[in-house]
Amino acid sequence: MQKLVLIRHGESVWNNENRFTGWTDVDLSHTGHMQAINAGKLLAKHGYNFDVGYTSVLKRSIKTLHHILEELDHLWIPVTKSWRLNERFYGALQGLNKEETIQKYGAEQVHKWRRDPNELPPAIKPDDDRYPGKDLRYCNLTSREIPLTENLSETMQRVMPFWVETIVPAIRENRKVIVCAHGNSLRALLKYIDNLSDEEVTNLEIPTATPWIHELDDELNTIRHYYLE
Repeated sequence: MQKLVLIRHGESVWNNENRFTGWTDVDLSHTGHMQAINAGKLLAKHGYNFDVGYTSVLKRSIKTLHHILEELDHLWIPVTKSWRLNERFYGALQGLNKEETIQKYGAEQVHKWRRDPNELPPAIKPDDDRYPGKDLRYCNLTSREIPLTENLSETMQRVMPFWVETIVPAIRENRKVIVCAHGNSLRALLKYIDNLSDEEVTNLEIPTATPWIHELDDELNTIRHYYLE
């Protein structure tokens, strides 16, 4: 049996301001820093240690993992950062206040944009300042890989190659793995790992900075999962 540890980043500044974030590289809030530190303390309390870590290329996720590894005295382990673990790209919603967006478009439509695996938020155009192609960290991506908007199904399509080609081999080598990512990239991953239906993944809530333990059998099927307390 293997234990895979998944964790969403701590509260970000825009989480605190109730804004759509996506690929916008906002920092952790003060609360988010403390949540990440406490998550590390909790993992240390339960005797967890890791051989390798994986995270996105966004600072709220990177810093969360850094805090955790610092509490475990594990800053020396290799950490791989990949855009494939980024939050879902929310297109033209990025930066907007969620409550104001609900007032403009209605709660039902905003809920679909946020949670329906097949619903696409309004897209941006390549000349938009929010277009990821203007960011150096994505300079090696093709135009097809750089999103203008994303639904959860498309997020899953980019997350899965990283799971299959990078994370799975590490698990099969009996390496202890921690993945620190984002609400929607983790939901996309869990839809596959736990074979969730569209309805189940739509209703899945993942709290910030709370270690989620997945016990896997030899075929990497989930035996059980639970939040660490």
